[in-house]
Amino acid sequence: MAAPYSEKQWSAIESASASEARAVQQDRLREQLAYVAARSAFYQEKFAGIDLAKVRTVEDLAGLPFTEKQELRESLAAVPPLGAHVAAGPEEIVQIQASSGTTGSPSYVGLTRGDIETWCELGARALYANGFRPGDRLLHAFGMSKGFVGGLPVVQILQHMGIVDIPIGAEAGAERLLRVQADQRPNALIGTPYFLAYLAEQAPSIVGLDARDLGVRAISVGGEPGGGLPAVREKLESLWGATSREMLGGTDIACTYWGECEEANGMHFLSPDLMVAELINPDTGEQITPVEGAQGELVYTALRRQASPLVRFRTRDHVIVTGTECACGRTGYTVRCIGRTDDMLIVRGINVFPSAIKQLVAELAPVTTGEMRIRADFEGHSTQKPLPLVVEHAAGLPAEKQDELRTSLESRIRSALNVKTAVTLVPDGTLKRPDHVKVALVERVPAQTA
Repeated sequence: MAAPYSEKQWSAIESASASEARAVQQDRLREQLAYVAARSAFYQEKFAGIDLAKVRTVEDLAGLPFTEKQELRESLAAVPPLGAHVAAGPEEIVQIQASSGTTGSPSYVGLTRGDIETWCELGARALYANGFRPGDRLLHAFGMSKGFVGGLPVVQILQHMGIVDIPIGAEAGAERLLRVQADQRPNALIGTPYFLAYLAEQAPSIVGLDARDLGVRAISVGGEPGGGLPAVREKLESLWGATSREMLGGTDIACTYWGECEEANGMHFLSPDLMVAELINPDTGEQITPVEGAQGELVYTALRRQASPLVRFRTRDHVIVTGTECACGRTGYTVRCIGRTDDMLIVRGINVFPSAIKQLVAELAPVTTGEMRIRADFEGHSTQKPLPLVVEHAAGLPAEKQDELRTSLESRIRSALNVKTAVTLVPDGTLKRPDHVKVALVERVPAQTA
């Protein structure tokens, strides 16, 4: 167990001056670039012809190409199991995490013991800002399955902080989670915002008590947009009688590394010693100064990363800067995530990309046309119900074959993605096909017409 730096901050770097933070960051940036140049075949090729010795500041990073998610997928496919970008030997890697991919096969991230320590330190700063403290007992309501970072890595972070984790997981369902909460009375709770609101609403019918009477003091939410919206926060805090704060992360860099403090004005950048966060114009790629009101896409360079290091990784997370000073004493600017370029959904705690379902539907051609839509009849990005899915069947497919296809689709998606769907089949030509515009795979519909 590590120890917090102060009553309000996990690490001294969180309150370092801009010049102090910058000096540490730039020293480590130069060390990290030398490391990947020496040990990563992917970056050796990517940076061919570039003099990395000239990259000495965050501003100098603008001279390096971005790393795109598709490049990582191709790297993993070409050089399994961890891609050409791996920079540590097999004997050094002690853990592998899986992220939600855009096909049925996830992306894989290797971790050395040092990487796990770095992930734990990053996460501890975020969750400490959210209000978690050593000695707390926590109900774990993120998904625990399939190697996703909301599972084991969060357990490791909490143990690093001296917090007792009760790892039930979203997959267990509302009844089991609430029974455990009522029995054990943990004072901390973590999960996605809409799922935690759903849990609270179910408490009276399941355990005979309002959620606010179940002993929760502090809530940390993440994994989907919305946790920082005033209406969502107020609903969670009212239902649970607890503080609710937001955090943000992602498998490719770490589990979680942005954390909102008690001022509730956005998530702080907390770790200039362990990562670089650039704000860029998503259309031009140009760097944007993170001043209040600025908007852009976050781009990360991991520092002190050994197994799967990334340089200038484009997240597609779009944020707005909400402030550059804070009464809590932290000096990192604050942001709200206002959207993603993908349409990731969360079904009973499991992340799923519509394109992953699209791939599985297309693979059943010619009995399907490959066309499909998710009819999202729920608020936000998460649902506890089977995902409503409309799929086109081939012209002239007999009724008995349609029943077989429906069953096959639901089984195939459940097996590949661990997600339940409710499939409705429609004839060939039912779903609109725009000529030049990318089809939105997710359609928002009112619940009563779903």
